[in-house]
Amino acid sequence: MTNAPAGSTAEEKDILRASLDRHRDAVLWKLDGLDDEQLRRPMTPTGTTLLGLVKHLASVEYGWLVETFGGEVEPLWFDPYESEDMRIAPDETTDRIVAFYGRARAAADRMIADLPLDALGRPSWRDQSVSLHWTLVHVITETARHAGHMDILRELIDGATGAHRPAAG
Repeated sequence: MTNAPAGSTAEEKDILRASLDRHRDAVLWKLDGLDDEQLRRPMTPTGTTLLGLVKHLASVEYGWLVETFGGEVEPLWFDPYESEDMRIAPDETTDRIVAFYGRARAAADRMIADLPLDALGRPSWRDQSVSLHWTLVHVITETARHAGHMDILRELIDGATGAHRPAAG
């Protein structure tokens, strides 16, 4: 079950992008039907929340897929280097965080569309260049990892499970 273009003639970038989108969509699906308290509820000893993971993944997309390749990143109101991207402040609404994730995805998608897989960028926090190809694999891995965390958190909240939204039918 994949959302990647069918057949062996699909371009590699299209396959990578489809994989990223599948995991991104799972992240958002894990929020469906929950109220604000449930989305903010710390579910681990370290305080991990569903909404905190969405905020973190937005900063990951902006950092790795946009800033690394010279794209414009919106001003952040938190410090991701101090793990503030994993915490939800009382004044941060669900709508604000989900919209932030949407803007980060859109900015990342523009960079992915505009650059070849062998394009090089340099993250500000590393002293090493990376290719778009390497970065896409890294962000897919990061998103899938946290979508898995979200699956466990969601199951603990209301018992809902699954890697992907069930097909309508």
